[in-house]
Amino acid sequence: MAFGISKQQLQQWKEIVNRGGIAFLTHYWFDPRFPQYTTVTKVGCSDLTLLTRWCKENGLDPRYIHNRQPYPHFDLIGPRQAELLQKYANDQHIPRFGLTEV
Repeated sequence: MAFGISKQQLQQWKEIVNRGGIAFLTHYWFDPRFPQYTTVTKVGCSDLTLLTRWCKENGLDPRYIHNRQPYPHFDLIGPRQAELLQKYANDQHIPRFGLTEV
């Protein structure tokens, strides 16, 4: 389940993903498989070739892309989350969600 985002933020993310751009959406999240993490950043892009390239360029395994149409995405959690948010100028998410800065 996603918490801490507005309908407008979700809609903006969906619009960018639909246009084939790389979009970031960070929200509070709970998954019993990863109880140590309370947030996730969904890096979405409808262009799977571009999303795969983005993953590889950032040392991420594209096998973990969730190919869920119409919003394919890669879930960033843990230390790489803050690092890549900062790298791609989405660092306003870092203090908002209490992420550890790199």
